[in-house]
Amino acid sequence: MFVLAHLSDPHLGPLPSPRLSELAGKRATGFVNWRRKRHRIHRADVLARMTADLKTQAADHIAVTGDLVNISLAGEYAPARAWLAALGTPRDVSLVPGNHDAYVRAAATYPQLHWGEYMRGDEAGETAFPFVRRRGPLVLIGLSTAVPTAPFLATGHLGREQIAILAAALGRYGREGLFRVVMMHHTPISKPARHFKRLVDGSEFRAALARQGAELVIHGHDHVHSLIEVEGPQGRIPVVGAPSASAVAPGRNDGAGYNLYRIDGSRAGWRCEAIWRGLAADRGETVELKRLMLID
Repeated sequence: MFVLAHLSDPHLGPLPSPRLSELAGKRATGFVNWRRKRHRIHRADVLARMTADLKTQAADHIAVTGDLVNISLAGEYAPARAWLAALGTPRDVSLVPGNHDAYVRAAATYPQLHWGEYMRGDEAGETAFPFVRRRGPLVLIGLSTAVPTAPFLATGHLGREQIAILAAALGRYGREGLFRVVMMHHTPISKPARHFKRLVDGSEFRAALARQGAELVIHGHDHVHSLIEVEGPQGRIPVVGAPSASAVAPGRNDGAGYNLYRIDGSRAGWRCEAIWRGLAADRGETVELKRLMLID
């Protein structure tokens, strides 16, 4: 049995004091949004409660699907690195960036500069996407959907090259009989109301899955526990979202939580159970919210 933990969107605060020059363009609206409401939603004490609970679950590996920071200020990345180090070593934690981690073009290189060891493939000398990490019976394939966007947009983009490399990796590791987990920040399919926060080449990504297959896709971005399925060559592929790991409850979205995936079996027959853990709205404790059999 291999246990994979999955948390997302911690949105670590507080924000460092920005220089006036750092608040040009999109950062200005993001800063106002943080001061008006987001600092009350994403709380360090809630995140500490989630990570403490996660550490009692004896996970074999931890996957983090982005949005560690808020408006990509230069001073946000080192504290986020310290949080990652407290969560686990680069060997034990895999990370993909979110749209807030590349909020503006000037910050495009900051995630790799500060967090590169957590986003580097086993055989890679430098950070590049997709990255590939083998852990037990799993192969983790990490994608970056993080691109700078205009104000009021939170879309993601993979690009043809990343999707082509992903497709080749899915085919190769599928033939080797590994349990293929795709990590990404944006969800492959967004509701119409999330049009300005969608993965713009989601259809191309789903086409690669339909051709090559995968056992599990995990993501964040929507700040809710979620389960959908997409087409694979031999059946439907579960796509599971995790909420923000720091969000108070109740709120507009789900309260803080994370997911566990209990994976067993082999290419002859995989078994994967998802366990959703999170804040109990009535008493503020971290409890098991739901169990779902994804593959049986």
